[in-house]
Amino acid sequence: MILAGTDTSAGTLEWAMSNLLNHPEVLKKAKTEIDEKIGLDRLIEEQDIVKLPYLQNIMSETLRLYPVAPMLLPHLASEDCMVAGYDVPRGAILLVNVWAIHRDPDMWEEPEKFKPERFEKEGEDKKLMSFGIGRRACPGSGLAQRLVTLALGSLVQCFEWERV
Repeated sequence: MILAGTDTSAGTLEWAMSNLLNHPEVLKKAKTEIDEKIGLDRLIEEQDIVKLPYLQNIMSETLRLYPVAPMLLPHLASEDCMVAGYDVPRGAILLVNVWAIHRDPDMWEEPEKFKPERFEKEGEDKKLMSFGIGRRACPGSGLAQRLVTLALGSLVQCFEWERV
């Protein structure tokens, strides 16, 4: 359990920093948000995350483009059902390709682009499935999102980043 939580969080943080370094205008906007809402006299804390919607949008966009588990954990059909027009017999294993869903042009505008602003639109975050959905979703998703957002905010706040 510890390995799953640390490895996935570290990978997500690495993708988030890569995205910020490749999009310096987004990094600048995140730094400005932190400086304006937190200030320069103290470090970001967990309770500050709710005051930083753009930083949260960066995390959502990172999870959309680079989900921790691109193929969600397998599910077993407990009864005959239909999924996306296909008959699925009881006992079949279902694999969900969340990577493809998050890049579907029917669901997302410019799905290949890193655009945290897309999550400013009401309800866009409801389309994210990075941690699965429903009762089989990752039990650590809330902790992971807070932890990685806090770590990313700390990195943005405490260092001056640029590509070499």
